[in-house]
Amino acid sequence: MALTLTTRLEAVNTIIGVIGEHPVNTLDATGGKPVQVVVAENLLDDTSREVQSEGWAFNTEKDYTLIRDSDNKIVLPSNTLRVDTEINKYTDIDIVQRGTKLYDRKNHRETFTKNLDVEITFLLDFTEIPESFRRWITIRAARKMAARYIGSGEMETFTLRDEFEARRLAKSSDSASADRSVFDNLQVFQTLVR
Repeated sequence: MALTLTTRLEAVNTIIGVIGEHPVNTLDATGGKPVQVVVAENLLDDTSREVQSEGWAFNTEKDYTLIRDSDNKIVLPSNTLRVDTEINKYTDIDIVQRGTKLYDRKNHRETFTKNLDVEITFLLDFTEIPESFRRWITIRAARKMAARYIGSGEMETFTLRDEFEARRLAKSSDSASADRSVFDNLQVFQTLVR
């Protein structure tokens, strides 16, 4: 049998496994799911949202064009976690995300005179993220589950070590695929343009 990327079912089974629950065969239970499975799924989703909100190479796009609608408003994709304009590209606006729309703080309005090129961070489905991040998110969610259900300091220390190692590997993987340079740093950029 060939190994495959971690599935959502495998992640949930790992999470409920830390509290001694037996694995489930499906997440599509028609007669209702056990409470622990529902809690595990919610923890997995919350942890994925938390980790992805930091913005990584796999879920952040630069020079992403946002198009105005017929009312000159810019409605963001529903899975937008964070959005900002590129450094020094627009001096006449200062955008922020308000719900699913953009708002211009500098001009105190939600309408725009042009389409905007932005840096945007998306929330991706668990199955769309790299394996190293799936592992980190799963271990982090499992640690949270153990803390809530078991409350064992020894168990939390064990899973915290696993979490730190998984985070290290995820960050290493992200750095390798990000093609970053020292000039991507805002402070370095500002120093150079003085």
